[in-house]
Amino acid sequence: MPQEEINLQPVDHITTDAIGPAGQRVFYIQAQKGHQTVTLIAEKFQVQSLSIGIERFLAEIAEKYPELPTSSPDYHDDAMRIHPPVDPFFRIANIGLGFNIDEDLIVLVIHELLPEFEGDEEDFEDADEADDEDQEEPSVARFWCTRSQLMALGRWGLEVVAQGRPLCPQCGEPMDSEGHFCVKKNGGHRRS
Repeated sequence: MPQEEINLQPVDHITTDAIGPAGQRVFYIQAQKGHQTVTLIAEKFQVQSLSIGIERFLAEIAEKYPELPTSSPDYHDDAMRIHPPVDPFFRIANIGLGFNIDEDLIVLVIHELLPEFEGDEEDFEDADEADDEDQEEPSVARFWCTRSQLMALGRWGLEVVAQGRPLCPQCGEPMDSEGHFCVKKNGGHRRS
């Protein structure tokens, strides 16, 4: 059984954002329902993968249920920024998407990333002998969204990811203002 389950059904607002300078940004996913705000820490690749996955998932829904009314992302940048409190509940391990046709809501199911076990060799042997019931289960958050809210989240997520450092056209790795070590050029790619 999960440590804690969060269920916001439906959310009033959902967004993603990054805080910090390029190259050192921390990414978040945040959902609000009434006075309850839940903020989770994400990795850049998770926000990017989620955004791309949302587009594909919405296309599948539209194909499978053509009778559903069309939806469009109605948002502006200021409304999509993360709002205080930015006190993360947990770090994200993985994200899944589901659809409830009866309510026309999409659910983001987000699992917590548990810290790895650290200790000496004896501790690992003791841990192997522990009962499965004693194993810590990750917390789970479920954010139920309209298709329009999810579409806005996906499009905004791609914008947030793109606001980072530019990518090297040779190797695809992020470049700092002074350049980077480019493996395609044997490290010879530096800006002057």
